[in-house]
Amino acid sequence: MFKKTFLVLLAVSVVFLFSSGVMAETYVVGTSAGFPPFEYIEDGEIVGFDIDLMEAIAEAQGFEIEWTDISFDSLIPGLNAGTIDIVAAGMTITDERAQVVDFTDPYFSANQALLVREDSGMNVTVLFGDHNLAVQTGTTGDLWVEENLQDPGILTGRVTHFDTFVLAVQDLIAERVEGVVLDTPVARRYAADNPVEMVAELVTGEEYGLAVASGNTELLEKLNAGLQEVKDSSVMDELLEKHF
Repeated sequence: MFKKTFLVLLAVSVVFLFSSGVMAETYVVGTSAGFPPFEYIEDGEIVGFDIDLMEAIAEAQGFEIEWTDISFDSLIPGLNAGTIDIVAAGMTITDERAQVVDFTDPYFSANQALLVREDSGMNVTVLFGDHNLAVQTGTTGDLWVEENLQDPGILTGRVTHFDTFVLAVQDLIAERVEGVVLDTPVARRYAADNPVEMVAELVTGEEYGLAVASGNTELLEKLNAGLQEVKDSSVMDELLEKHF
């Protein structure tokens, strides 16, 4: 009887150990998939630099991730509401955002850029006077236009806000606006695939970071450790070459 009981307990212990060993923690990662080459939809799947980077960090730290695609201006509220655990969306680290979320170490540096229609003859002067621009709501391009052009009265035309840059660029192509302000690497990607051209780079010295809910120190430390591991290996160079 004792032997049988011992064997049953041993079997249960082995099953428990094996099951606990393979039950990796899963985090929900929020993104806004209209920001190529960082995140965009291809053949019905979310792909891009941020997606590959998060997958590499998850592998390095031994956790699983699930993706959810929402509007950019819903990402931080989603973190605070607990519906997502991590933001990976080419999000610029700013003092204002850092008051409500915690950022990892930076993983990418960028500036802002101006797109106009190809062969339109337009240039940087569309940022001045009675011209119409388009931006993505809640992005640093949106804030830059407001603070540097609209508030001082340099730009007197209309600024149209969109949930994604896809819609903003479509408005530009359709000649409803004369320019789009967006992050430089994204502007270059759109210029390569659409009848638009980048005519100016606005030096803003932005840095992108992954974000977690304020105070989630444990997850932040995991992300920073995984990010450093990716940077120290050849993986980061491979991802940069693949996407840029």
